[in-house]
Amino acid sequence: MSRFREELRVIPKTAKVIACLAYVVLATLINLGIRFSGDPQTGALPPAGKLALTFLVPLLLVALVLMIGYVYGDAKRRGMRYIMWTLLATFVPDAIGIVLYFILRDPLPKRCAACGEMVLAKFVFCPHCGASTQPTCPQCGKPVEPTWANCPYCGDKLPRQTANAA
Repeated sequence: MSRFREELRVIPKTAKVIACLAYVVLATLINLGIRFSGDPQTGALPPAGKLALTFLVPLLLVALVLMIGYVYGDAKRRGMRYIMWTLLATFVPDAIGIVLYFILRDPLPKRCAACGEMVLAKFVFCPHCGASTQPTCPQCGKPVEPTWANCPYCGDKLPRQTANAA
């Protein structure tokens, strides 16, 4: 399965149903508006323009609803405040809330090597079993990157196995 399809599975079914309903309702309203409009300019549209207006414009609303659904599902799986992010994505105009979500979202949780439970990426120790989820400085206990030679917090020299671990 492709990564894109995996990410589409994050969108809740409710959002997909709302998107379909919104498409049908908006397409119907636009079609009725074109047919019964008293405006001579609307009647002068070529048939291809009427079709595009009726069926392509509602796709923008569908895309917006699906993006809001994705924000909800993705924030929930990342352990973030999913209701807050969904409200921001919904009510901040011009899709700025959605853009902010993608800029500020947390990394995906990772599986603890000791117990197999999902652990937020920001945790240094597993809250279920207490095992270390990433290398730490032996002096101050702060998280360090495997490639670092010195701790950036206390300046202590890191052991060779921590610096070479991947």
